[in-house]
Amino acid sequence: MTIDLNADLGEGFGAWKLGDDDALLEIVTSANVACGFHAGDPLTIRRVCEAAVARGVAIGAQVSYRDLAGFGRREMDVPAEELRAEILYQLAAVDGIARAVGGRVTYVKPHGALYNRVVWDPVQARAVVDAVTDYGPLPVLTLPGSAVHGLGAPTVAECFADRAYTPEGTLVSRREPGAVLHDPGEVAARAVRMARDGLVTAVDGSEVRVVARSICVHGDTPGSVGLARAVRDALADAGVTVEAFA
Repeated sequence: MTIDLNADLGEGFGAWKLGDDDALLEIVTSANVACGFHAGDPLTIRRVCEAAVARGVAIGAQVSYRDLAGFGRREMDVPAEELRAEILYQLAAVDGIARAVGGRVTYVKPHGALYNRVVWDPVQARAVVDAVTDYGPLPVLTLPGSAVHGLGAPTVAECFADRAYTPEGTLVSRREPGAVLHDPGEVAARAVRMARDGLVTAVDGSEVRVVARSICVHGDTPGSVGLARAVRDALADAGVTVEAFA
């Protein structure tokens, strides 16, 4: 059994810091680097990319809606042509910085509201895929069953150790209580079960099938370093090999 462990990194902005990028880069195998539209700035992007290259961590471009004030988590209706160009802009920027420090972007992951939107909206999903295809044949990291699948770009399914699931296999809205999980033991146990058995218990107690190649722990979740370490250690104890998919 092999699984990737990814986290959202570089989500500070200027003087404002969010999460512990350096500590998480010692644990994860893939780094979803904020591209500046929901968080991140050129210096932060460079620092995270340099640190990822030094540790052998895969670099992904975490593209989003242009929504710094809302951290990319507000629903937005962006015309497909505009969204395609904005995704391409973000991807090219982070890849350019990554290449300047000896690495490269190896995958793309939508963030926040865009991530959830492309699960069910084929128009927005097509805009993301078209942007990625414009740039090159990079895999898109997304939920199983997302509308992104089958549109022409390679895809990699992921699951979430620190998020609650609906019976339909989507993520519970952050506006709902209990949407984000904080107990390291619970989060680690869920990660092992998803990696080994492809199952997670939804909020109504039903069992949901989640066959994924990558597990996410959010870098902005309080205690994210402890959660990520608990997940990594539990996977190793369960005989699951943790390595990047790209």
